[in-house]
Amino acid sequence: MTILDSEPIIQGLEVNGTFHSTHPINYVLKKSVRARHIRITVFRDGKVVVTAPLLTARFLIERFVSKKSSWIAKKVSEFAARPIIQNPLGIPKGNRRDFLKFKEQARALAHERLEFFNRHYTLEYKRISIKNQKTRWGSCSKRGNLSFNYRLVFLSPELRDYLIVHELCHLKEFNHSRKFWELVGEVILDYKKLSKTLRTGN
Repeated sequence: MTILDSEPIIQGLEVNGTFHSTHPINYVLKKSVRARHIRITVFRDGKVVVTAPLLTARFLIERFVSKKSSWIAKKVSEFAARPIIQNPLGIPKGNRRDFLKFKEQARALAHERLEFFNRHYTLEYKRISIKNQKTRWGSCSKRGNLSFNYRLVFLSPELRDYLIVHELCHLKEFNHSRKFWELVGEVILDYKKLSKTLRTGN
């Protein structure tokens, strides 16, 4: 591990480090007097934070991170593949007034496109929710519930359909594996381009 820098924070000591294993990991280490166990948090932007009790030996932290390196790499990869909202798309910022105004329109649109594409996939889903999320376009739960951002009404038809199919396919493949993308590609032929556009705005 290479320690890059350190600075005091309210809850303890914070340092940046890189763990060299099968999956190289850049992470922030936070030592806290309130922490009882070592824990790892992976955020949607790819940031990895390792929190440990204040007096935990460095080698114990390194060993814990090493054991979890495959899981960390998997979570970072999953978050990187999730559609997130980018301003370059020209989508209005979410606010409660617009949410209430467009919520049912978004719900009707989601239902209509899900029914259309599910004629091909014949998958079973349960509840459909429309939310006002700041960074996520949609999600799929292991219980079969689908959630979409109300701002999908502002997307182009191509991006909107990609988003719908992306979450629909998670009902069968709850990951971003090769099988998942092959499933998406059955009806969205240019999914790679659309995925990049939805993630980066370009």
